[in-house]
Amino acid sequence: MAEFTLHDLQCFDAVVRTGGFQPAAAMLYRSHPAVFAAVAKLERQLGLILLDRSGYRVRPTDAGLSFHRRALSLLRELDGLRVHAAQLAMGEESEIHVVIGDLCPRPHVLGMLGRFFAQYPGTRLHLHFEAVGGPWERLFDDEADLILHWVDKGDARVEWVDLCKVSFIPVVAPGFLPGRIEQPITLDQMQALTQCVMRDSARHSPQQNYSLIEGAPQCLVADQGMKKEIILQGLGWGHLPRFLIEEELHDGRLQSIAGRHLPGRTDELVVARRRDRPHGPIANRLWDHIQQEAPALRRALEPSRPAGQIPTNLSRKAQVETGR
Repeated sequence: MAEFTLHDLQCFDAVVRTGGFQPAAAMLYRSHPAVFAAVAKLERQLGLILLDRSGYRVRPTDAGLSFHRRALSLLRELDGLRVHAAQLAMGEESEIHVVIGDLCPRPHVLGMLGRFFAQYPGTRLHLHFEAVGGPWERLFDDEADLILHWVDKGDARVEWVDLCKVSFIPVVAPGFLPGRIEQPITLDQMQALTQCVMRDSARHSPQQNYSLIEGAPQCLVADQGMKKEIILQGLGWGHLPRFLIEEELHDGRLQSIAGRHLPGRTDELVVARRRDRPHGPIANRLWDHIQQEAPALRRALEPSRPAGQIPTNLSRKAQVETGR
């Protein structure tokens, strides 16, 4: 078997991605004959028919699909090597892109970033705020060097460091619940009440919803601050991170309705980045800095008070049932 070249692989990959030789040529800024010849040469060298040319669109054969899957890892490595070479050539990165998700306690996280970038005035921080699936999407669209959010820890493309656990508590303003509702509060009882829900900022990924009651009227918001204000004003109910509402739970402006049917949830806040991408010296120092700051972040978010009071219109029996 003769050796094939990276150019041959790139031409084959472009044809598979675009479905034709002409669009592949345009994507690669090559001529149509050059791309056609490269793929034909690759097939001869491998002794395989990689493309089915019988239809309107060129499609990979079964052998072509299998070969393409393996070729992609090599092409990604080549792309990463180019990026790494560019970073080595320019020394320290001139800019870093960080995405903060809706799980983040912003004052603590922004303070952590501020302390780091004060040491590197030559590197510009591009800060993005995203919600639900938005941070994850930016990471895989190569629009972020790292994110502070939750991740799918089963995805081999990602490496992460645990920062802290974030508790989400279902809360209402005093007087929001109708008098007919008694503990234990069920999902059916809450279905007629407006639920304040975080809008997923992902642009092209499937929309994700958490703790959503199907069929309930919704109020969509872009951030936790707006969600908190809407709930405080009695315009809806919803789950909020405990770090954001501890004072309000303590003084009674918000009340927890957590129970058997509405247990709340706990998410893991992590710092994450692509394992399959090279990282420059500033990005690596930032990664180390965030790991060092993680214990202080965990201590700052430790609960200092009970999670709030059961609403006054609930029975003593209900308080015993919920342990509140």
